[in-house]
Amino acid sequence: MASHRRPKQSSSQGYASVLTATAAVSVALSASPASADPLPDPNKKGVQAQIDRLHEEATQATEKYNGAKENAEKLRKEADNLQEAVARKQDDLNELRRGLGSAAAAQYRSGGIDPSVRLLLSSDPDAYLDEAAVLDRLSARQSQALQRFLSEQRGLQQKRTQAGTKLAALQDTRKELGNRKKEIQGKLAEAQRLLNTLTAKERAEIAAKEERANRTSERVQLGNEASASGITAAAFAAAKTRVGMPYVWGATGPGSFDCSGLTSWAFRQANVNLPRTSQAQANAGTRINSIGALKPGDLVIMRTDLSHVGFYAGNGQILHSPKPGAVVRYESMARSGMPFMWGVRI
Repeated sequence: MASHRRPKQSSSQGYASVLTATAAVSVALSASPASADPLPDPNKKGVQAQIDRLHEEATQATEKYNGAKENAEKLRKEADNLQEAVARKQDDLNELRRGLGSAAAAQYRSGGIDPSVRLLLSSDPDAYLDEAAVLDRLSARQSQALQRFLSEQRGLQQKRTQAGTKLAALQDTRKELGNRKKEIQGKLAEAQRLLNTLTAKERAEIAAKEERANRTSERVQLGNEASASGITAAAFAAAKTRVGMPYVWGATGPGSFDCSGLTSWAFRQANVNLPRTSQAQANAGTRINSIGALKPGDLVIMRTDLSHVGFYAGNGQILHSPKPGAVVRYESMARSGMPFMWGVRI
């Protein structure tokens, strides 16, 4: 299979890569970014292994945060729609009430005397009989209006109950959002504390490792295999323009991303709306079970909890936003340390 060098990234992207690599110690583990780091090697010991584990846990919490945020937005829209429906029904009910009141008043004014007595006293029996027929029709219409009023009243109460349920669920989801955010920040703060216990030499080695990974990304050979469709080709092309952009948990672009934020942003550029989380994206299209069957632009779902996603880039490479302190880059799937679960073709 033919291959070629990936075109050199723009100067702004290169600057972002160098900046992030050299600042990995101070920026990578701040309280704002989250994680999609590889699973730590179980044979590794010491502080670095603990930091890797905290990154992994922060990744899981980040995708749960993303899911809660998406759910909160959905619930807010549904609650708004229900409250608007309640207001409209209340207006309809008020109009029916006014109509019933007017009809009742008219009937009282004209029907206060027994009909047989009114007929005897009437100076124009024919006119009275005509009036009585009108009143009968009025009564029938009034009965229908009353039935409609009661039906609308029941519908209004139902809408109010539904709106109350949605608002309560929204409140619970917002509470979950706050808890997830605290969880992510807590894990990253602990990782920062552990990082601070390392020597300057050890921290420099970590920064150098990130810099090497970014340099390797610049030299990656992707081959020339075509995407499976125009949609995946367009999304993948959009993702490639984000190489060098920093990882930030909860971010959906265009200047920073977490793992599922990158994939959802890229597909939006191709006019396709993906679910927000990696777990939801794992079921968003046609499943591809074999790595060998993947085409550039297919989604790659990784980790047993489906907490990481990226683009298959060709030649065994993944294009993704990997972890705090890193940037959007190409990496070998075989060396990522994350188990491949399946691919998804949108």
